[in-house]
Amino acid sequence: MLTIDALPYAYEFPLGRTALIVIDMQRDFLEPGGFGAALGNDVRRLAPSIAPTRALLDAFRARGLPIIHTQEAHRPDLSDCPPSKLERGRGSLTIGDVGPMGRILVSGEPGAAIIPELAPLPGEIVIEKPGKGAFHATPLRERLTELGVTHLLFAGVTTEVCVQTTMREANDRGYECLLVEDATDSYFPEFKAATLAMIRAQGGIVGWTASSAAVLAALPPLP
Repeated sequence: MLTIDALPYAYEFPLGRTALIVIDMQRDFLEPGGFGAALGNDVRRLAPSIAPTRALLDAFRARGLPIIHTQEAHRPDLSDCPPSKLERGRGSLTIGDVGPMGRILVSGEPGAAIIPELAPLPGEIVIEKPGKGAFHATPLRERLTELGVTHLLFAGVTTEVCVQTTMREANDRGYECLLVEDATDSYFPEFKAATLAMIRAQGGIVGWTASSAAVLAALPPLP
């Protein structure tokens, strides 16, 4: 077992059974003209998480470790989008509307794509999800079972919505979860801070948190 210097205490993980999950690092959330901006958010607040996430991707790729990317995206007819989800937000654009990067959060549209800096490589798993959590109505659990994964490291956006939801889903399914603090961001910094505190409260009720530097330091050196 390897050990990461984490909160609320050290996180132990078996290298061969650990995967990196990168949540929704999509143009619609991180770039001007996307869904995040249409809701009135300052998308620049998500930018700091890009470099740490790329460092994690590079490290996992170099060691041949499992990587899973998720994308929040819907069918073109929106048949997989709950009406309640369509009705909320009430920004200048909503899911399915045509924006500067194509139809908002629709599969195959430019805005639904993962940003170029973090684009998946061939062979990396990409899970399209209709909900906020990546386990709902997706094959994520089956893919993790096929890989023999028991431990999950999380990066992505936004901290308090899709990242936290997926982490809580994973926790309920028995996975040991760690959120990489600087590889996640929110449009609301206070929401990120609260989420990190909630995750590691009460002895790690949902899991652990640690910096990307601590994660990288815990990985074995390359040959």
